[in-house]
Amino acid sequence: MIEAQQLSKRYGEKTAVDRLDFVVRPGTVTGFLGPNGAGKSTTMRMIVGLDAPTHGSVTVNGRRYARHRAPLQEVGALLEAKSVHPGRTAYQHLRALALTHGIPRRRVDEVVELAGLGEVAGKRVGGFSLGMGQRLGIAAALLGDPQTVMLDEPVNGLDPEGVRWIRDLLTSLAAQGRTVFVSSHLMSEMALVADHLIVVGRGRLLADTTVRELIRETGGDTVKVAAQDPARLRDVLAGPDVVVTGRVGSEELQVTGVSAREIGLKAAEHGIALFELSTRAVSLEEAFMELTRDAVEYHGATGTDTLRRPA
Repeated sequence: MIEAQQLSKRYGEKTAVDRLDFVVRPGTVTGFLGPNGAGKSTTMRMIVGLDAPTHGSVTVNGRRYARHRAPLQEVGALLEAKSVHPGRTAYQHLRALALTHGIPRRRVDEVVELAGLGEVAGKRVGGFSLGMGQRLGIAAALLGDPQTVMLDEPVNGLDPEGVRWIRDLLTSLAAQGRTVFVSSHLMSEMALVADHLIVVGRGRLLADTTVRELIRETGGDTVKVAAQDPARLRDVLAGPDVVVTGRVGSEELQVTGVSAREIGLKAAEHGIALFELSTRAVSLEEAFMELTRDAVEYHGATGTDTLRRPA
């Protein structure tokens, strides 16, 4: 379990992490989301002691990372996959880590196989692709067979098969009762693999919730309905958690807060003919964008008017 209490980090006048309180529990995959500059990487660095908090604390299984007698066997982390000597082979890198942490050689062989590195284990890391470097970083994170696994953007550079492998790996680790904490900008992957979400923006906690609950709070599924008498249907559907929108004079309404089934039943009960009834699910990406729209630090320009033709 990872527990942060009022965790804060300042760099001069810049506040990178601002009084974060959260718990990452075992047995689940917890996604760590936020725009660029939100403080995710800084938070992860503080968890493993690479940065010291300005205020507050963060512990892994009740202790600060530095207080664990065998930290690699307690926490496996991937923060920067390329932080490997380029002249070493993948096997030499993993073997060196194992020797300095009292980990047997057979475990090196196990993670080489697990990460799909068998064919390149004897090759120098300097010639690795980004995706193969990611696999090596994940193998190193799993080397100590840790109860807590923390991965920062693990799917960077991976091909579709590699992405599928990571997805299956994360869910299997959580199923074994391990604590799994993973950051990613790929919302589609987070929607598939994450049980819980911690969302930050400008260093502050924006949400500590499930994927389903975040989508529901953002508006949930939107139902498109076309009715013979839209004004009357609007009155029938009125309720404290129901939002109905539509253009004046149009048969179409957009409804949130009530399911398509409930709309159909209520329309039938009041004798209102329906011509269309369809549901559009809000994606995690849409919910994330809505939640973080005021916390995005770096905005790109859009529109063709920003483009310049070469002279």
